[in-house]
Amino acid sequence: MFTQQMMDDLNLLVKFPTESMLQGIKVHHDADQSVISACNRLYANGIISQEDGGYLTDLGQDLSHHANVLMQALKGSQ
Repeated sequence: MFTQQMMDDLNLLVKFPTESMLQGIKVHHDADQSVISACNRLYANGIISQEDGGYLTDLGQDLSHHANVLMQALKGSQ
């Protein structure tokens, strides 16, 4: 079962642009605490390049792709 933290991580992961490796995101200090925490976890796990967002790592790109596929499959079943 997915925990709320996992859901927060996945929700942040699918916000990263997938069109180019030269695009990333910035999570500001006044963002929701759940987003900041998700960002910290993704960084600690080597999925993104910086604690406040940055770019997807190679692992992050792979996981982002799978997360987007999963999201699209689940949307199709609604």
